[in-house]
Amino acid sequence: MKRLHFSLAIICFLTAFNSFSQNGKKEKRFKIHTVAFYNLENLFDTINDVTKFDERSPIMEIKADRSGIYKKKVNNMARVIADIGADVTGNTPAIIGVCEIENRAVLVDVVNHPLLLAKDYGIIHYESPDVRGIDVALLYQKKLFKPTSHESYELLIYDDVKRDRVITRDQLLVSGELDGDPIHVIVNHWPSRSGGEARSRSKRVGAAQLNKKIIDSLQSKDPHAKIFTMGDLNDDPTNSSVKDVLKAKADKDDIDLKEIYNPFEKMFTEKGYGTTAYRDAWSLFDQIMLTEPLIAKDDYSSFRFYKAGIYNKTYLTNKRGRYKGYPFRSFADGGFTNGFSDHFPVYVYLIKQVD
Repeated sequence: MKRLHFSLAIICFLTAFNSFSQNGKKEKRFKIHTVAFYNLENLFDTINDVTKFDERSPIMEIKADRSGIYKKKVNNMARVIADIGADVTGNTPAIIGVCEIENRAVLVDVVNHPLLLAKDYGIIHYESPDVRGIDVALLYQKKLFKPTSHESYELLIYDDVKRDRVITRDQLLVSGELDGDPIHVIVNHWPSRSGGEARSRSKRVGAAQLNKKIIDSLQSKDPHAKIFTMGDLNDDPTNSSVKDVLKAKADKDDIDLKEIYNPFEKMFTEKGYGTTAYRDAWSLFDQIMLTEPLIAKDDYSSFRFYKAGIYNKTYLTNKRGRYKGYPFRSFADGGFTNGFSDHFPVYVYLIKQVD
């Protein structure tokens, strides 16, 4: 897969504005923060929870040194989170949405890892009704983001054939202030493609409809609301859930008030980038979309979108074999690989003029 190479460009951009001109007059200075999303691929603890089918998780299928493997998995997740955006911002993500986690306890272990402990991450998490116990959550640096409210929205969808309810992940809405700027973040993990894309499509359309309802509700109160919706959508930026329901657009110059910009669409359609791979085909299921007030129109008095990217560093990819170049996943063939995830993380940079 092609890789993204704009870190140097961002550094040059910020350097240009954080320096002094030849006549000694100070130029504009900017703050920069990373907002990210990462599918942590089956981050389960080693304790059998009798209220869930967590025994189906890969780590519960491992018989030897389960606790040691869990520690390695936590270490690997902390390493990636610590690295996202650090080469540009000098900091870990201010905010990062996560999915495929079993409970709050596993996130406590991640944020208390030595690589992240000093960042003092807070956790917002609700137990979802998903039968395996898979949840979404939001991590945030307490010194940078101040939550003011949060709510979990139940997704009510039904199987097209059996008409039974499909029990799946809730959608998490967190509102707060990022360095004083009011923002809203929705964290998603939409239904999988189990049974095939076409047969399962209506479930993701249903998830998108719930997502749009949340966004509409926020915008009805404040048309200028700064909203991020992020997650593993199990759909590409071109699928109907994103294009027809959310009506996300690929060109930020075409975004009007109350509309949604998807910076990942052109990465997928024009550059062939992806975040996960299956049968030699790349998909860009992991996305971060944002509403029009986050798009700069020569006004950086509050945080505005600057760049988006896929964090696909070499250490996160398979180096050999039939899956060379794929994300280096944690679990395969009934064992632990000492890998990371079957998804690459995604991120956006936000910048704000400080003087």
